[in-house]
Amino acid sequence: MAKVLVLGGGISGLEAAIFLRKDHHDVTLISNREYLYIYPTSIWIPTGESDFNDVTLSLSKLSSIHGFRFIKDEVKEIKAKEMRVVTNGGEYGDFDYLVIALGQGKQKPKGSEYFLSICGDPQEATKMRERLNVLVSRREGKITFGFGGNPKDTSAVRGGPVFEVMFNIHNYLKKLGIRESFELTFFAPMEKPGAKMGEKALVMMDKFFNRLDIRKKVGTKIREFKEDRVLFEDGSELMSDLTIFTPAGSKHPIFEKSDLPLSDAGFVVVDEFCVVEGMDRVFAIGDSALLNGPSWRAKQGHVAEVMARNVAANITYMEQGRKAQKSYLDHINILCVMDTGDGAAMVYRDDKRAVMLPMPIVGHWLKKGWGLYYKLSKQNKIPRIPGL
Repeated sequence: MAKVLVLGGGISGLEAAIFLRKDHHDVTLISNREYLYIYPTSIWIPTGESDFNDVTLSLSKLSSIHGFRFIKDEVKEIKAKEMRVVTNGGEYGDFDYLVIALGQGKQKPKGSEYFLSICGDPQEATKMRERLNVLVSRREGKITFGFGGNPKDTSAVRGGPVFEVMFNIHNYLKKLGIRESFELTFFAPMEKPGAKMGEKALVMMDKFFNRLDIRKKVGTKIREFKEDRVLFEDGSELMSDLTIFTPAGSKHPIFEKSDLPLSDAGFVVVDEFCVVEGMDRVFAIGDSALLNGPSWRAKQGHVAEVMARNVAANITYMEQGRKAQKSYLDHINILCVMDTGDGAAMVYRDDKRAVMLPMPIVGHWLKKGWGLYYKLSKQNKIPRIPGL
């Protein structure tokens, strides 16, 4: 039985802790939050369909259920070569393996204090609801939605959740009978936002935009955000009463004070087994890790969980005197149910095909069902479906 220290209590960190315990390892998980925040289901907070408690799970309770040790603390520095981790509460060095699952940093465009992100601090989703409620009470407004890109690593773009929030807000305003009084606009600096989903999906998305009367401004770099507008490098601007924007991922601030090998974009360089380059007892998973694969690859929760499960298996192999052999590369694909509030679209892409399948009405409840399944299965209240 090995002693394993997991840094991060998000989707990948929790999954690693759970599967390491299944192999009877001694696991300690450190997170600066007392809860797991389920980002994929936070999309319904802005419209009031869910609240904060609906999309969180207590890490203390999960630690009791699965048998790992949970410590609420803030990681300050990772000394990977020395196998030591410095936190606000002290220093940790009594472990055999280190798993880094701290997520990623976010790019900070000028004026970032003037937008809210569905992929940012958990409190931002609640602030979106508060801001949206003000506009609803006013019965008119201009709302802009966008996401940024990272030219150094295209896998670090999070566009899906932005589309979901936008479509859900459209549907919410429509239900209230005031959609015609609102101007919704999508913006992004790249020419073809969402191109990772495939060309057919782009055509379908354009049809969505036209049918829902959502305006588009794409292909122009963003210069700055203001309280009431978005400014672009070509001199144009978008007036906005509420700006919802998700910046691209970048280097986690903690990595600035660490000795980890980093890519040009600031992600931890790992091999296909998630072993950190040059460090055979250190692993990085999820958004912290450099994701290899095809140009359309994307950092998603299901890939992060595959990486986490593989790390647990690889540590067990290493403890048995064998080499790491579980690779995540065979699992690189895009898979999501893009919720619209009154339905959804199933998106799938791999090396052979790219599919976007509309699922009116039932798609919304399918995603709702996944959220319930995720919470219950993580608490061992229902059996887990293999691979989910």
